[in-house]
Amino acid sequence: MDAGLLVLRAVVGLLVAGHGVQKVSFHLGGHGLAGGTEEFRHDGFRGGRLTAVVAGASQIGAGLFLAAGLLTPLAAMAAMGVMTVAATVKWRKGLWVQNDGYEYPLVLVVVSAALALTGPGRWSVDHQLGLGSWPLWVVLPAIAAGPVSGLLTRAVLHRSAATGAAAGSEAVSGPGAAGGVAGQPEGARDARAAE
Repeated sequence: MDAGLLVLRAVVGLLVAGHGVQKVSFHLGGHGLAGGTEEFRHDGFRGGRLTAVVAGASQIGAGLFLAAGLLTPLAAMAAMGVMTVAATVKWRKGLWVQNDGYEYPLVLVVVSAALALTGPGRWSVDHQLGLGSWPLWVVLPAIAAGPVSGLLTRAVLHRSAATGAAAGSEAVSGPGAAGGVAGQPEGARDARAAE
């Protein structure tokens, strides 16, 4: 069982951390901080660069702590939060990943919750620190707080459809639209953000 928990923690934790690395750098197929910022703006989030940095750092930290089995309920809570935000972005596309749906973020949320419930196993930093078995009064609030924090983040940082449409029309028709990044088709903007 301990070997299985180690494999599960390592794979899920490093995948979550890898997503964070992609948000803020050119490593692992990322498009740098500018690309991460553009991704959040394209998905309708406020905050630009700061949002990308905080999201990337949260994913990196949560993933590495989860992989190490360090403060496992809190690491799971953070991973569930950021993956809940990802699921909300894909919600309208349905469940299945082949349609760019929320299947993959949902799996990471559920596995993170399961790891919080089972504990990290003997081959973990928590176990070495004598924290191998977390009480339910810590685990259950952490499991609830993860998705709730993700939904609150979405509610606070996401622009309304009217605000997003107004910003989009201003960007297309505003000063400097001809030849500027805002006046370019979406694909050109994405390609430029990746540079």
